[in-house]
Amino acid sequence: MGKVILEVKDLKTKYVTRFKESVYAVDGVSLQIEEGKSLGVAGESGCGKSTLALSLMGYYFAPLHYISGDIIIDGKNISGMKPDEVRKNVLGREVAYIPQAAMNALNPTQKVIKFVEDVVRAHDKSMSKKDIYDMAVQRFEVLGLPKEVLSKYSVELSGGMKQRTVIAISTIKSPKVLIADEPSSALDVTSQKMVIKMMRELMEKGYIKAMIFITHELPLLYNVTDDIMVMYAGQIIERGTAHEMVFDPVHPYSKGLMGSIIVPEAGTRDVKLEAIPGTPPNLKKPPPGCRFAARCKYKIPTCEHGERSPRIFDNNRMHRCIHSVEYLQERYKNEREAGSKGKVSETGAE
Repeated sequence: MGKVILEVKDLKTKYVTRFKESVYAVDGVSLQIEEGKSLGVAGESGCGKSTLALSLMGYYFAPLHYISGDIIIDGKNISGMKPDEVRKNVLGREVAYIPQAAMNALNPTQKVIKFVEDVVRAHDKSMSKKDIYDMAVQRFEVLGLPKEVLSKYSVELSGGMKQRTVIAISTIKSPKVLIADEPSSALDVTSQKMVIKMMRELMEKGYIKAMIFITHELPLLYNVTDDIMVMYAGQIIERGTAHEMVFDPVHPYSKGLMGSIIVPEAGTRDVKLEAIPGTPPNLKKPPPGCRFAARCKYKIPTCEHGERSPRIFDNNRMHRCIHSVEYLQERYKNEREAGSKGKVSETGAE
């Protein structure tokens, strides 16, 4: 096992509405990422992916509020730090965040170099404009961005170039952890490929030590990350290697996500996609037991009662389900062989 760069222990955060209602968007999340590794986070809209990304920075502003848990970056616990301390010593230095729609994050009235100057001087006011420019030229060119970009306004850049520029600016101080929230979702395939290549280079060249990549698309994560974890209703419901999660998902929700994706391969033209019925639960009052039970065709009566704790196996694979891995895999096998889509019996649970 390599050096752990990011460790999260039982993190809980919530949103507070204007009616003083609490929405528990991240509920008991724990994870580890080693140096040189990348973690993918997948799940449908509203499952807590983006809230987890915001929470991991340790910087909270209304309506998002910290409840409990630890966020440890390279041995430093940033939980409970004052906002000013987080802004000065954590953001951009320990952890960087690429938000959704990052292409729109650049002020169209300022040149790119101005953004670089603002980021650098937030941490080091002693650097001159020339030093900052020289540093930016070196970093941009290493990442495949021509130095001419620095003298341009954002409106002069294409969508893919804007996205890559935002990533380069956000990582100019070489943060230990980069959190990218759907950085390629609004791009064409060619631009997506360039953005992903750039993020890999950040890891390979040592500019960042670990990465979290958030998206709806499990197959995309297979080509980008080492491990994948799936979130549902504010919790991690399964985690494994990228290969395991794409080709052999265990949890019924993970299985459903993969089953709802079009696969452009020979022999799949007449294969019917499997939609996941129902909607996620209301996180103002999370249900007891398994949060996916109301939508799960494999549920048994005991699924809806009692907390479902994560199960971790010898190969470090984890899932949050009352059924054993062996039981679920046997059920999936039987379904494939029989072509059955009927309701599961209430026997065979662990």
